[in-house]
Amino acid sequence: MSSTVASPMSTAASSSSGRGMGKSTSFTPELQSMMFSLGDARRPLHESAILVEDIVHTQLINLLQQAAEVSQLRGARVISAEDLLFLMRKDKKKLRRLLKYMFFRDYKSKIVKGIEEDDLIEDKFSSNNTNKRQKLAQDFLNSIDQTGELLAMFEDDEIDDVKQERMERAERQTRMMDSVQYAEFCESRQLSFSKKASKFRDWLDCSSMEIKPNAVAMEILAYLAYETVAQLVDLALLVKQDMTPKAGDPFSHAISATFIQYHNSTEPHLLGQAAGVKTGLESPENTPPPTPTPPAPAGQQHLGKAPSGALGNGGIGQDSSKSKQRKRKKSAAACGMEAQSDAIQPSHIREAIRRYGHKIGPLSPFTSAYRRNGMTFLAC
Repeated sequence: MSSTVASPMSTAASSSSGRGMGKSTSFTPELQSMMFSLGDARRPLHESAILVEDIVHTQLINLLQQAAEVSQLRGARVISAEDLLFLMRKDKKKLRRLLKYMFFRDYKSKIVKGIEEDDLIEDKFSSNNTNKRQKLAQDFLNSIDQTGELLAMFEDDEIDDVKQERMERAERQTRMMDSVQYAEFCESRQLSFSKKASKFRDWLDCSSMEIKPNAVAMEILAYLAYETVAQLVDLALLVKQDMTPKAGDPFSHAISATFIQYHNSTEPHLLGQAAGVKTGLESPENTPPPTPTPPAPAGQQHLGKAPSGALGNGGIGQDSSKSKQRKRKKSAAACGMEAQSDAIQPSHIREAIRRYGHKIGPLSPFTSAYRRNGMTFLAC
């Protein structure tokens, strides 16, 4: 799908004001758990989750608008799965992934209804009600397919490289987890937008639409929302890995100028916190002055320096306690910065979006971070 959507990062006010009813409905806690299950840190940043939510919401709203236009062209009163399949017809890999999802939705329905697995394989492409999603997609793609490429995807068992990479990353992520962390990880992997259908519908403000999506279309939209989150995490992790300096890499200093611009302009509070921690703990200007010591008695002057432990406030015990407090503050600040550096930053997401929609050409270094007419779709 080559069309573009308006970027939610252009102005924060337009992104939040255009949400309408969805403004009061937020998926930020769920998105943080989803991001953790997809490869982010155990405690993803709240700012990153808010940015991901804005991107996903903006893209789905624009996708619904285009699906409504397609639905009007074919004279339908509701947005159905055919409209979304039509919009995804040009991206074969993502369309194949959606068809597999629709097949497994039918598979789940058959399992719930107690149909045996042998019967499932036999009537995989049958016309009964238990296989309605797959049959619906097959009939529609058959009506618009002129080369046979779309129908060939129903029989294609090619391994999905993106899914395989996500599974391998999840396996590496769970190697060092204990039982409590692994239980939390498994619970996060089970989250989806489809399990909270009413909240998802309110989030998209479907009640205010003239042409509303039906149940199957809402299932596809929930799937596309999760896929958009997964792709954002995939791209942000690549950017994060690319921006991490590597020992012995002669090109590690060559960081994208756009990334530096976004990092300096959009996260000043994070940089300010880091600078504040450094100057507050290590700067000699902020260290307290030493406690003045009284002059030694005349009887002790010829014996050399008096032991500092007997000189009141400047004793060894208090100096050691102050140094321990400084060490504890320094270690706590270091742990906080380390946990923050492990998570995906908003700047990583913005740089990932910039690279995803970047046009390659002789003038590519001089192009803006986002296209003037918006941001490319991620899910289709």
